[in-house]
Amino acid sequence: MRTVPQLRRVVHPSYAPSRFRSVYLPLLLYATPSLHSRPETSMSLDHIRIVLIEPQHPGNIGAAARAMKTMSLSQLVLVRPREFPSFEAERRAVGAGDILNAARVVDDVGDAIGDCRLVVGCSARNRGVLHELFDARQCAAQLLGETASGDPAAVMFGTERTGLENHDLDRCNYQVVIPANEKFSSLNLASAVQLVCYELFMAADGPALELPKRVAEYPGREKDMEHFFNHLVRALDSREFLEGEMREVGIMKIRRLFGRARPSEGELKLLHSLSRLIHKDGQ
Repeated sequence: MRTVPQLRRVVHPSYAPSRFRSVYLPLLLYATPSLHSRPETSMSLDHIRIVLIEPQHPGNIGAAARAMKTMSLSQLVLVRPREFPSFEAERRAVGAGDILNAARVVDDVGDAIGDCRLVVGCSARNRGVLHELFDARQCAAQLLGETASGDPAAVMFGTERTGLENHDLDRCNYQVVIPANEKFSSLNLASAVQLVCYELFMAADGPALELPKRVAEYPGREKDMEHFFNHLVRALDSREFLEGEMREVGIMKIRRLFGRARPSEGELKLLHSLSRLIHKDGQ
């Protein structure tokens, strides 16, 4: 259990006494000493990326970059941002311009997460067909445990107004929910990023956290999973298995079924063979 360090009073240096000033107006700040001289985290956060899908306000991009840097995360990916680069993003970043300069901008979600074996989607809404749900602390443990080998993982956040769309959440292995006021549970995008990054930072620095056991065979990467899903849907369509109004729901259930199962690369090859057997023309 962490002990809370005793708070001390700090005088901001810009308000220090000066021979050239006749009036001294001190600014008193309450700060935690350990946060000013915090050692490097014991586990690496370098393999965890934050993905923002269609952020509408450039200020939120800058605020998210600042939230990441304060918690030692550096990989930011933007999917179809409405406005970027932007002066407003730089203004809100406040010292995290290096995160913005290194940010990748892509046109497709697959380009942002394709090489990841683990993808977590942040969404507060109940979508009917649920993923396994994590809170931010459980999410941090899972991400750190699975990136210890050096494989990348991603946390995805949706647009400010509607959050993650169903088709984006379908590409996730897990869903992270941040508990909030039931009557007003909508968090600002940058605030949600800050909370998740904080839990990652604390988990990386906390040896007492029990990390999930590593699997014997690694799950397939997201791009390989997506290739399999497309193959399976074509095979099912050839048999007219998915038709009518329930087609979209059926596809979503199948995607989330295999998303929870997280088949390995070898198992994906087997599933491709089964899909060819299902396909009417053996494709």
